[in-house]
Amino acid sequence: MCLAVPMQVKKISGNSALVEYEGTRRDVRLDLVDPKPVVGDYVIIHSGFVLHRIDEEEAQESLKTWKEILADAHETSK
Repeated sequence: MCLAVPMQVKKISGNSALVEYEGTRRDVRLDLVDPKPVVGDYVIIHSGFVLHRIDEEEAQESLKTWKEILADAHETSK
């Protein structure tokens, strides 16, 4: 099972992009996504490839949920 965290496109160079979430940066490929994202878009990544773009509202809601899950996991582990 793949659990994807939305990442924001910071830079595009040819068919590659630099994406970021909370300071974690990854270089990813754009070969599988159409239309191509632009800088500022949020995307879902799998195995180093952008699978699709998501709108900012959906990305922010997903990121909020991830932060809540991680906070709960941290509290449970204490």
